[in-house]
Amino acid sequence: MIILPAIDIQGGTCVRLFQGDFSTAQKVAEDPVDTAIQFRADGAAWIHMVDLDGAKHGSRENTETFLQVAARSGLQVELGGGIRDLETVSYYLERGISRVILGSAAVKNPALVQQAVQRYGSRIAVGIDAKNGIVATEGWLDRSGVSYLELAKQMEQIGVQYLIFTDISRDGTLSGLNLEQLDAINRAVSCRIIASGGVRSLADIEACQKLGLYGVICGKSLYQGTLKLKEAIRKAGEQTC
Repeated sequence: MIILPAIDIQGGTCVRLFQGDFSTAQKVAEDPVDTAIQFRADGAAWIHMVDLDGAKHGSRENTETFLQVAARSGLQVELGGGIRDLETVSYYLERGISRVILGSAAVKNPALVQQAVQRYGSRIAVGIDAKNGIVATEGWLDRSGVSYLELAKQMEQIGVQYLIFTDISRDGTLSGLNLEQLDAINRAVSCRIIASGGVRSLADIEACQKLGLYGVICGKSLYQGTLKLKEAIRKAGEQTC
């Protein structure tokens, strides 16, 4: 299983949110590139990054930050937030980003997801962010009315190989992952599932291993010290693919 430390960017700054609420943004690190380099030193192979400004406005923002991390950290970068057209997908993938995440587009423009998968294959992931089992879009500001399992099955049919599932109500809370929903989505589709939202300790890593998940995203737990990245990677027996 792979561990992906997370850096969310708002206004060029490393922040974390509480339950996806933009007004709760708190700075958690001084420099994105230096933070990523430290993650690499601790044994990470991937990093999960989110353009919070892009997610909110539906545009490409903080671009140079992400490209600098990809160029200088030695990590493979998985990036989401505001990626809603094929031009933006291509822009990032052709400039050093390893994998891009389509979120709102999966609900509102599944044809785009299909085009992206046809062109870039496994370099496309879909983020399924849900509250009470219902998918949210537009930086989690809108609710879609679509169930997370329904969307997962649609994305599997399109050919998506990676799904990132986040329970918004747990994100940034250090209250533990929604294991019930993670187990359900992992059983419902053949896609590789990456867990996100609420990771606190090694117990969460162990629980995801038992479910047979592909990966776990760790954010606030690393910055607040309730989880050590080196220990998480050791426990996961990390694979880099």
